[in-house]
Amino acid sequence: MAVRIRLTRVGATKQPTYRLVVADSRSARDSRSLETIGHYNPRTDPIELKIDAERAKKWLSQGAQPSDTVARLFRSAGILPAGK
Repeated sequence: MAVRIRLTRVGATKQPTYRLVVADSRSARDSRSLETIGHYNPRTDPIELKIDAERAKKWLSQGAQPSDTVARLFRSAGILPAGK
């Protein structure tokens, strides 16, 4: 099973917030996930980003691949090094 760390959309119409979830890469965006490891709200100033770094590092060490957006968020939170 290919596991990805990605965003899933929650919130009302035109008011998106996102959860950072660990899910099977073949599943749909908002379908069932294995674990929720944080949330992200881009609509606030400054943005609200809360990640359980310990759980994120555990999943990364087990081979989970972050999506491009999640990798950018991980770099800004200091979970991934700047070069990766």
